[in-house]
Amino acid sequence: MFTINPKELKTSIFHSYMLAAIAPRPIAFASTIDKNGNPNLSPFSFFNAFGSNPPVVVFSPARRVRDNTLKHTLENIYETMEVVINVVNYAMVHQMSLSSTEYPKGVNEFVKSGFTPIPSELIQPFRVKESPVQMECKVLEVKETGMEGGAANLIICEILRMHISESVLTPENKIDIHKLDLVARMGGDYYCRASGAAIFEVSKPNSALGIGYDQIPENIRMSKVLTGNNLGQLGNVSHLPEHGSLDEFRRRDFMQELKKRFGNNPEILENKLHELAKSLLDKGHVDDAWKVLLAGYH
Repeated sequence: MFTINPKELKTSIFHSYMLAAIAPRPIAFASTIDKNGNPNLSPFSFFNAFGSNPPVVVFSPARRVRDNTLKHTLENIYETMEVVINVVNYAMVHQMSLSSTEYPKGVNEFVKSGFTPIPSELIQPFRVKESPVQMECKVLEVKETGMEGGAANLIICEILRMHISESVLTPENKIDIHKLDLVARMGGDYYCRASGAAIFEVSKPNSALGIGYDQIPENIRMSKVLTGNNLGQLGNVSHLPEHGSLDEFRRRDFMQELKKRFGNNPEILENKLHELAKSLLDKGHVDDAWKVLLAGYH
C-alpha cells in the first residue's frame, strides 16, 4: 500500500492525489454578482447537498494553490451573500469548462462562455438558462479553514428556489436521471458522464432488515466465484426461500441436468452452481440465485 502523509508533500502534489481519489464529484456552476452589479460565473467541484429541511448545499472556492489568492466567486459572496448554483449536464460541459478560465475581475463569463443569463426571482445573481436545474440560494455562512493556498472556504447556502427544466422531468414531475445527463469532475482533465451504461441501481437495505453477510452459509461466503458485491446482494434479503419453493426449483430441467452431469464431483458442481448464481445476481435476480445456491446441494 502506497501511503502518503499530506504534511510531507507539496500542496499541489497532494491536491492531485486527493482529487483523483475523491471522484466523481458533482459540479456547482456558481453564478454571483459583485456590489457594482458585475456578474461572475465559475464551476466548483468541491460541492454537495447537506440537508433538506432547511435545504442546504455547501461548496468551496478554495484559495488558489499556486499563489494563495481568492477567487472572484468568494469575493462576490462576501459582498452580497447570494449565489445561484446551476447543475452541469453533458450538453454544456465544454462551455462550462471555458468559463473556468482565469479572466480578470469584472470580465463577464456569461459572455465569454456563451451562456444565457436569466433573472432570478428572489436574489440578484443571474441563472444559467442552459442549465437544466438552477437553485437560488442565500448564503448562511462562510467558514474559512485556513489562510494558505489550497485552504477551503466552505460556503453554506440555503436553497430558496429551485427551477427545473420540463425537458428532464417524467410525466409525474420527477427528475429523470437519464434525461438529466449530468457530468462530474474526476482528477486531472477528466470528467465522467452519468448516463447510459454508467448508471446502475443498487437496492436499498430492506426495512425488514437483511439477514446480513454473517448469515450466509460459509461455503457460499468463501466462494471463489461470487464477488463481494454478489455476497452483499445475498445478505440484503430479509429471509431465505422456503423449502417448498426449493423443492420445486430442484425439479427444473436445468437443475436436474447440472446434478446429472456434475453430481459425482462436488467441487465442480459447486463451482457451476456459483457461476449460475452469479449470472442471476448480475441480472438482479437475487431470489433465484439463492434458490440455485440452496437447492443445488440437496
